[in-house]
Amino acid sequence: MLSRSILILKCVFLLIIILASCNPPEEPVKCSNNFTNCTITNSYGAFPDRSTCHAAEVAYPSSEESIVAIVANATRDKRKMRVATRYSHSIPKLVCPDGEKGLIISTENLNHIIKMDKEKMVVTLESGVTLKQLIDEAAKSGLAFPYTPYWWGLTIGGLLGTGAHGSTLWGDGSSIHDYVVQMRIVTPGSQEDGYAKVRTLDEFDDDMKAAKVSLGVLGVISQVTLKLQPMFKRSVTFLTKNDTDLPDQFATFGRQHEFADITWYPSQKQVVYRIDDRVSSNVSGNGLWDHPGFRATPSLVLLILRSSEEDQEANGDVAGKCRSGKLTTSTLLKSAFGMTNDGIIFKGYPVIGYQNRLQASGGCLKGLKDSKITACPWDPRVKGLFFHQTTFSVALSKAKDFIQDIQKLVSIAPQSLCGVDLYNGILIRYVTGSNAYIGTHEDSLDFDITYYRSKDPKTPRLYEDVLEEIEQMAVFKYDGLPHWGKNRNVAFKGVIKKYQKRGEFLKVKEKYDLLGLFSSEWTDQVLGLKGGLTIVKEGCALEGLCVCSEDVHCAPQKDYLCRPGKIFKEARVCTLVKIMDQGSSQTEL
Repeated sequence: MLSRSILILKCVFLLIIILASCNPPEEPVKCSNNFTNCTITNSYGAFPDRSTCHAAEVAYPSSEESIVAIVANATRDKRKMRVATRYSHSIPKLVCPDGEKGLIISTENLNHIIKMDKEKMVVTLESGVTLKQLIDEAAKSGLAFPYTPYWWGLTIGGLLGTGAHGSTLWGDGSSIHDYVVQMRIVTPGSQEDGYAKVRTLDEFDDDMKAAKVSLGVLGVISQVTLKLQPMFKRSVTFLTKNDTDLPDQFATFGRQHEFADITWYPSQKQVVYRIDDRVSSNVSGNGLWDHPGFRATPSLVLLILRSSEEDQEANGDVAGKCRSGKLTTSTLLKSAFGMTNDGIIFKGYPVIGYQNRLQASGGCLKGLKDSKITACPWDPRVKGLFFHQTTFSVALSKAKDFIQDIQKLVSIAPQSLCGVDLYNGILIRYVTGSNAYIGTHEDSLDFDITYYRSKDPKTPRLYEDVLEEIEQMAVFKYDGLPHWGKNRNVAFKGVIKKYQKRGEFLKVKEKYDLLGLFSSEWTDQVLGLKGGLTIVKEGCALEGLCVCSEDVHCAPQKDYLCRPGKIFKEARVCTLVKIMDQGSSQTEL
């Protein structure tokens, strides 16, 4: 199986190039009777607690006027509402309305560019416009958006609702919401308002600090105006080094290079620095970034790769996982992570090209349906990637100690993070402090960790304890702020207390939506208005639904017991314990 997987992995890039079409992600909302009796999920087909989210109805407004009518009718009936995006890319239960009588408002048809103002360098668009649309339309006018996430499929409303960002410590910062100059949002209203109210906010309005990162609890964003810049070119070089001096280099590196990020492979003691800066538009080059992880991938390849990892997990084949991780890393490095100098071939560094061609990618969104011959790698309709994602921002002042703690863990268990390499290691991005009430409030390092998730919620991963300890260190020892659109439940435990301006945010929430019609059980839990975020049951720690306090929260029948962390002793993690005999002698692995 391993040799076949290696052969397939070596061929994957050729296959992807040959296959021109893709099967795009399907609609996240499914209804049994036209637009009623519905369920909604995320892009991965499973929420952190694996529950099924029901709603009575879905609405697809195509204009601000239709949003007003939908919100007014629901407000009159005191009906719960939640907003969903085209691809429902957030992992937590952001889109789930309370109960089976709730209404889902999809922004799929709110996908129009309203005005591109070249002279003022701003664009006004509807909230369902995707990042790809924004990038393409701005480029047609010789304009660019400077800092973005790397995935095309996010919508403007979704980016704002979850505080999504790119990577920089320069300029106005890496967060999309800090480039908003105006926003129109439809909220519930009084009877005198006709039960719906359109509010227009600008960048000088204090309420904007709540609205620009809101988790969707204030209403439906209808229109957004963003600041743009003149089109520019970038020069990109990936430099691979030993990770020994990473704790001392990350801060300096981020200030030296405008679009810097870092990819870290702790088990290989290897780090890849992205040296990425603006250059004159006179510099030749027409580079393109088509990241392999976002391309249309043959379903057969996905099947074999997933089956191989499942076999490694089931057989405790740590060495095999490390070999696969090194192969994945080597393949990505040789292909420059999907960078090409001319849109076809990678010929060497630096890769120079225009901003719209290098800032993000997402080829698996393109093309017509092809009977699932190819798919986005995480598409739940095929047997492909199925993973947890733990993503949090740690203040720059604390990040050195956090990185060193991870290095200490690896020195104790050298193979423990090989599995992360299969998902391209730990992506480290720079996040600039923002005045958003529930945004990242100081300059930070954002750590994005993706790793294997079993289809069986009661089956532990190899080195289950190490990733749990990293997660708990980040959010409890170093006060890391979880990304609102990612993470397992544990990362959100007590999170609202970390925001000094939480009181101001909740005041705006009450002013805009007194009845809490746009709130859900999940948003109330993470905002500290309701308990129950931690779900305590058999095996709950394996899925990040709880921090274990008893062995039953792990997998005692498979010798995974609740134990203190190796470095962070306050952590409680599911550790593989080998029973030496029938007595009390035990050895932790």
